Amino acid sequence: MSSDMNTNTNTTTNTNTTSKESKKRLPDFVQSVKLKYVKLGYHYLMSHLVTLCLLPLMSVILIQASQMKTQDIQELWAHLQYNLLSVIAISAILALGSTLYIMTRPTSIYLIDYSCYRPPHHLRVHFQKFLHHSTLTGDFLPSSLDFQRKILQRSGLGEETYLPEAMHSIPPRPSMDAAREEAEQVMFGALDNLFANTRVKPKDIGILVVNCSLFNPTPSLSAMIVNKYKLRGNVKSFNLGGMGCSAGVIAIDLAKDMLQVHRNTYVVVVSTENITQNWYFGNNKAMLIPNCLFRVGGAAILLSNKSSDKRRAKYKLLHVVRTHKGADDKAFRCVYQEQDDIGKTGVSLSKDLMAIAGGALKTNITTLGPLVLPISEQLLFFLTLVLKKLFNAKMKPYIPDFKLAFDHFCIHAGGRAVIDELEKNLQLLPLHVEASRMTLHRFGNTSSSSIWYELAYTEAKGRMRKGNRVWQIAFGSGFKCNSAVWEALRHVNPSPKSPWEDCIHKYPVQIL
Repeated sequence: MSSDMNTNTNTTTNTNTTSKESKKRLPDFVQSVKLKYVKLGYHYLMSHLVTLCLLPLMSVILIQASQMKTQDIQELWAHLQYNLLSVIAISAILALGSTLYIMTRPTSIYLIDYSCYRPPHHLRVHFQKFLHHSTLTGDFLPSSLDFQRKILQRSGLGEETYLPEAMHSIPPRPSMDAAREEAEQVMFGALDNLFANTRVKPKDIGILVVNCSLFNPTPSLSAMIVNKYKLRGNVKSFNLGGMGCSAGVIAIDLAKDMLQVHRNTYVVVVSTENITQNWYFGNNKAMLIPNCLFRVGGAAILLSNKSSDKRRAKYKLLHVVRTHKGADDKAFRCVYQEQDDIGKTGVSLSKDLMAIAGGALKTNITTLGPLVLPISEQLLFFLTLVLKKLFNAKMKPYIPDFKLAFDHFCIHAGGRAVIDELEKNLQLLPLHVEASRMTLHRFGNTSSSSIWYELAYTEAKGRMRKGNRVWQIAFGSGFKCNSAVWEALRHVNPSPKSPWEDCIHKYPVQIL
């Protein structure tokens, strides 16, 4: 669960040495970049080499053809009449080339619209209410209550985030029925609004992808949606579990792959998390962090590969890059659900979490760079890296300016420290991380759906213009770092019942 990256800084506040402080921060990317990760990015680039080569060639041919006069055309025709074999050979080559291009060209994926769930007002939880209820449960020691109070104060969360109905009860009701109720409220709330805004009928949905990391009942969450909306019998449904806060991008990637195979199809992706049965009632401080950061939220996204939907779509999917560090034992166990010493279940956090997150991020952006950066940035980056390798020079690699590739950044609102470190290491401006900070403040960490609340914030502010590129980046247990890149197809306004509809005028706010 990616928000837990904020915990190492928070859970070791008594540390006095500089060396220990540095271990809790993301590594400085300018210190080391491995060449093997650069090769991954250039592999993606080379896979599109045919298209990149054919486009300039076709442009030159069209320009030359447009400059031909009538006499030139007559002379060419007369010449071709005496070279029938050449004409046939050229025609065959052109036909073969066109066929190969059409067959290998990936299908365009359009994001028609999406909807983020906004819980009712009575589920809001103020800090004082949170601490008061925690005290009344009788499960937490005074030191644990004080620890949670300190975490809340510097978490970056505001006073209007939401917890599920079961957590407002005294005592809490972490039952299966209550967890199902939370899941239904979030998923159906987002889906109802999505279907209303897009006017797409549920029976038109051909593929359904649901991701929820910690709540996976039987029947599955995807089956609950099929039953609720009476989706057709041949719908292809998928339920992704245990994949952390980066699972939203994984779900988009799965939907993209399915749309490459199934033509003229709608896909609905639902990204959510469930708090009711995953509240920690123990006193292990490393496991108390999620209680302080995670809040109710979810998003439903409608994708299509129909060319006719391009006119009404908001965005086009350009790239998805996934990085998985699970082969490394430390990375695999750095976010680990287990029982504490007295048998209470929670998610334990490794002291190496921030360093592992930084390594995964570095791998991901080094792979993504060649796909999105201007050639000038790529050359500068590659040349400095080669010089460093050849001459073993004590020089810092050139870190590309990703602000030249993206107009908007949706950094998973996992925690205040993570946003701070990404802002620093990617050399972003406060405006670039505003959506992430405000989403964390208003809604808390909503897990895999947070990147959609951030996109909705950008739209509500009226900043999304035609041609703008958006970078969604998320972290998750395993350990994973995943990116999705979108291009706005028009000037995008917020859809009805946006999660920011009633409060965008108050933001941005200053976070102390």
